[in-house]
Amino acid sequence: MNIAIFVSGSGTNCENIIRHFRGSEEVCCKLVISNRSDAFALERARRLGVPSTVVPKADLNNPDVMLPLLRANEIDFLVLAGFLPMIPNYLIEAYPRRIVNIHPSLLPRHGGKGMWGHHVHEAVKAAGDTETGITIHYVTPVCDGGEIIAQFRTPLTEEDTPETIADKVHVLEMAHFPEVLEQLWSEEK
Repeated sequence: MNIAIFVSGSGTNCENIIRHFRGSEEVCCKLVISNRSDAFALERARRLGVPSTVVPKADLNNPDVMLPLLRANEIDFLVLAGFLPMIPNYLIEAYPRRIVNIHPSLLPRHGGKGMWGHHVHEAVKAAGDTETGITIHYVTPVCDGGEIIAQFRTPLTEEDTPETIADKVHVLEMAHFPEVLEQLWSEEK
């Protein structure tokens, strides 16, 4: 299976996935796609020998650009690893149940438009939640509304700050995202 990883930021999840599947005979990280030319994830991909490209929003929304790019790389599955733009409907239709996202909270709590990164962790703290976690889910046209594949939890204390919450969530991401993908894809065989 050939995958493309979509990123917008530093790319720790992207690097973790690439390293996890390095040497795999079943899964190949063929391409890293970013909507931002300054995303450090592009440097991580370069260091790991994975081709990457920058796709501005206009190109992301253009099937005449994206579909040939994905076909040329024989992409079977899209992994959103900190990718902020909404995935356009034509891609969801072209890759039904073949686009997965990771969200830094226990959906449906703290999901939807504007809920990403520190915004999520600040909302978790403001709500006084006693736990948070990650949600790995299929992508649909509804922001953070796709079927949940897996969730992992971590307890919170009153002393936690948005920064410590982010650290706890990051630990879960590093521990679980590649394994959930591997299990998902092994079930497809």
